[in-house]
Amino acid sequence: MRLTTKGRYGVRAVINLAAAVKGQPVSISKIAAEEGISPEFLEQIFFKLKKSGLIRSIRGPKGGFLLDKDPARISIKDILDAVGEPVFPTPCTNKGAKQACSRQEQCSATQTWQNFADLIEDFLSGVTLKELIKN
Repeated sequence: MRLTTKGRYGVRAVINLAAAVKGQPVSISKIAAEEGISPEFLEQIFFKLKKSGLIRSIRGPKGGFLLDKDPARISIKDILDAVGEPVFPTPCTNKGAKQACSRQEQCSATQTWQNFADLIEDFLSGVTLKELIKN
């Protein structure tokens, strides 16, 4: 299992927003510069984050982006889900897959992989932005 750049950048950008001065919008260009992320790629990520309701935008010269939820209520899993980053260790544990593994019914390891996937999901669901910015 490996997170893609989209997932890692999404988490970094939202941490950046959470650590910003409360109530002050942050521009994509500022976050991109601070995090070393392409502004164009960050725009695509922010579009998904905004659509999911994790962030919101403010228009105008002093505009930018803000968290739309309390950092204590946003988990890493929420961010990864919002940017479309599935987290699963094997194809048989991908709940969003159109086609399951053809060997899933007779595979002795399927339940082990599912248990592992559940542990990953529980862990990522339990780590909040509030905890991350505290560190």
